Amino acid sequence: MNILHIVKVIGGVGLIGLGTSMVLTNPGQRDYESYATDTLTTYLKYEVCSQASGGLASFLASHCKTLVDTGKPHIRQVIAKKTIRQNYLLFSVYETELLLPSPVPNYEFGTIGVFQQFYTYQADKF
Repeated sequence: MNILHIVKVIGGVGLIGLGTSMVLTNPGQRDYESYATDTLTTYLKYEVCSQASGGLASFLASHCKTLVDTGKPHIRQVIAKKTIRQNYLLFSVYETELLLPSPVPNYEFGTIGVFQQFYTYQADKF
């Protein structure tokens, strides 16, 4: 056996190991739903709740975080219903369209799940 052959074998074994690792750590739909729910509720609490002002809006702003926490199970259900998962075995692509009540804008999210992590690459308001 020459050195080039040994390098090819080691490289092949490494690629097989990496692929196997990616398949085993490809996060599932429920993992995504938890990630997306936590991310969205954090956004609502710290971005949307802080923007309310005047009259009824001021009252809602003071209770907004509690309302978001109370609605968290419903938010998760909406995410579950509005998400399409494309599973490529090594990784998954999640596309979620959220139509939320005013004053929260509607969003479309694109997220990649790989190695038990999520990376949102698209967050468009519409």
